[in-house]
Amino acid sequence: MSEIKFIENGSVTSVPGFKASGITCGLKKSGNPDMALVFAEKPANFAGVFTSCVFAAAPVRVCQKKVRSSAAAQAFIINSGNANACTGTSGLANAEKMCALTAAGLNIAPESVLVASTGRIGVQMPMDIIEKGIKLAVSGLAADGGNQAAQAIMTTDTVPKAAAVSVEINGKTVTIGAICKGVGMIDPHMTVAPHATMICCITTDVKCDNALLEKLLADNADNSFNRITVDGDMSTNDSCVIFANGDSGVTLEENSAAADIFKAALLALMQNLARKQVMDGEGATKFVAVEVDGAPDTESAKRLAEAVANSLLCKTAWFGCDPNWGRIVAALGYAGVKFDPDKVDVFYDDKIVVSKGGDAGTPEKDLAQILQNREFTVKVHLNQGKGEYWVWTSDVSYEYVKINAEYHT
Repeated sequence: MSEIKFIENGSVTSVPGFKASGITCGLKKSGNPDMALVFAEKPANFAGVFTSCVFAAAPVRVCQKKVRSSAAAQAFIINSGNANACTGTSGLANAEKMCALTAAGLNIAPESVLVASTGRIGVQMPMDIIEKGIKLAVSGLAADGGNQAAQAIMTTDTVPKAAAVSVEINGKTVTIGAICKGVGMIDPHMTVAPHATMICCITTDVKCDNALLEKLLADNADNSFNRITVDGDMSTNDSCVIFANGDSGVTLEENSAAADIFKAALLALMQNLARKQVMDGEGATKFVAVEVDGAPDTESAKRLAEAVANSLLCKTAWFGCDPNWGRIVAALGYAGVKFDPDKVDVFYDDKIVVSKGGDAGTPEKDLAQILQNREFTVKVHLNQGKGEYWVWTSDVSYEYVKINAEYHT
């Protein structure tokens, strides 16, 4: 397998043929940047995965339609500060108008523009502000504007999130770049089109038809963004899209070695960004990997891992560096999976906490020392099958409550 190399200060514009901008249009009272635009200089193949929330926001619904009706895409307009969710027919019209305004500014077809929004739910878009912002975003496009775009899509994020990788395929260099946001209202379950927010834009220079691009993206989403949780709350606006302009000269075919190499590089990029989201989780002081193995099957392992990762009692114990393993086994017990509790072992990193369903006798001070680390792993061995699953999560701190108690007001 070819070596995957991360590019210093990488972003969506690390890929040749893409430009981006990040500007302030006035949606945020803070005056911080609040609109981003990513532009492919020529029509690109594209795909997307989106929230499975029934209350999917207007921009999500617009994009879901376009990934089925448009052969190519060229632009992605993203605003922060207003989610355009639960806004009815007016919200849909405004999402479509954002695409049309962007298309007019770029002199491209509205069908080739995708849209995403993040921010407060239930508030109509101030389209006068949006229109001025789109004009600024178009005029601000630059070949090195990716990191500015990453900053402009932030909401409660404390740092912008961007990355890029390169990998050699068939003797040629392929580049994949991305920007993303999301540190709260994070528990994505993004699916392919028939079905505070996670938003991601990915660019690449491979040539790949839309169907294969969607499969690669969806498979990798299941092993990256769909494996993270900050607070167990799925957003109305989760969106992840990928553009492929073909400039590298590398063509991907299904079930080919080239596609396998590209998929591995794409996964490395998406997992890097997913990790950054959890590390920057609202008020988070811990990054916790929850790993379950020996379950009856994969679905059982998933339910068990997610029960622990989303348990408020577990998450607050981790914040307090309290190795209260009773909370872990309780979460396992109510996950809705049938198993023999007397066969279960639990570890914090390499220290055993629970042995055969009971206290392993490890001194609490040794366990508490592990929980004082910025990162640690909760390992659950059911010893009752071959099912396994992992989830990345964070703790819940006083700051998380403060951020979300004050978000609306």
